Amino acid sequence: MNSNEAVIHPRRSNRSPDPGSVVILVSSQKDMQALCDLQKVKPDHSMAFLMSRICTFVVENQRFSVIGPIIGAPYAAILLENLIARGARNFIFFGLCGSVSPETLIGDIVVPRGSYIEEGTSLHYGKETGDVSFCSGDILQSLKESCKAESLDFREGLVWTTDAVFRETRELVRSYQEKGAIAVEMELSALCTIGNYRGVNVGAVLVVSDELFTYQWKPGFGSGRFKRQCITVQRMISNLCLKSAPLK
Repeated sequence: MNSNEAVIHPRRSNRSPDPGSVVILVSSQKDMQALCDLQKVKPDHSMAFLMSRICTFVVENQRFSVIGPIIGAPYAAILLENLIARGARNFIFFGLCGSVSPETLIGDIVVPRGSYIEEGTSLHYGKETGDVSFCSGDILQSLKESCKAESLDFREGLVWTTDAVFRETRELVRSYQEKGAIAVEMELSALCTIGNYRGVNVGAVLVVSDELFTYQWKPGFGSGRFKRQCITVQRMISNLCLKSAPLK
């Protein structure tokens, strides 16, 4: 018997929803509802899924799902594992991030290539703290092409994923700045690690909600530009889903 074999496995039951092959993972309830509204999915067509809700729609015979809210690497991992067990193979994470680069400001759109691991979940999948967990090249390319098609400016680069939002110290911010990270968030490296481990595709698009690069916190959740850019990304993702089979 393999001593490294997991005791508990995600399973698909007869009552499990069919998420389709493409799932949009959303960090905020507001953004999730907006995406469902854009696809004209009525609230009563969604259902509970762990501590989140999932809504499903069909475009040209391809099934898509939107699920959220999601916060933190451990919960994101549980959701992802369960969705993979239910047949999903392509995932786009839509979340928020804090800038650690003076070239990335509140309201900017970030399309990450991958994320530095500073969360604990990835360590259980063979990774180490400080490793980079990379996004799927296919989804990264689809997101970049979609942004360009809609004339959206975006920053591409590596971000940093942490478990502890209140322990983003000056020393850590400085360290990840020196490594070239442009932003910090709480889910992506775990999602990418599991995606690579399970052989599925994971990519992300983030909107900068706050700034840390001066070593003083500058929140921007209420700023007009941040709110407008969230709406812009909602529409971009919705349009990507409306395309015929945007992801293989």
